[in-house]
Amino acid sequence: MKRIEAIIRKTKFEDVKEALLSSDIDWFEYHNVHGIGQSRQERIYRGVQYSTDVIERVALTIVCRDPLVEPTVKVILNTAHTGEVGDGRIFVSDMTDTWSIRTGEHGDTVLRDKK
Repeated sequence: MKRIEAIIRKTKFEDVKEALLSSDIDWFEYHNVHGIGQSRQERIYRGVQYSTDVIERVALTIVCRDPLVEPTVKVILNTAHTGEVGDGRIFVSDMTDTWSIRTGEHGDTVLRDKK
């Protein structure tokens, strides 16, 4: 099992969400996050000066079986890509085990197969 964490632009979240739900991923967690990027410039919008130090993004967390890792990463890469600085990052890490709180089962059988 793997844990996929993706930090993406807020403007791309709906597209990524729909693409993931259309693929073999039927559950994921997401939340709004703030980060500090490499860009350190000031922008002016309607006469108000804004700093670009703090970047608002959406973080997605997906746990899936090993065969679904590459297709899931490809869905995120293809859907979240704009080609501009700040598109985000994807991190993949190993998961050693998982438990179902309701049934007490553990292992990758806890993860549902797409019906």
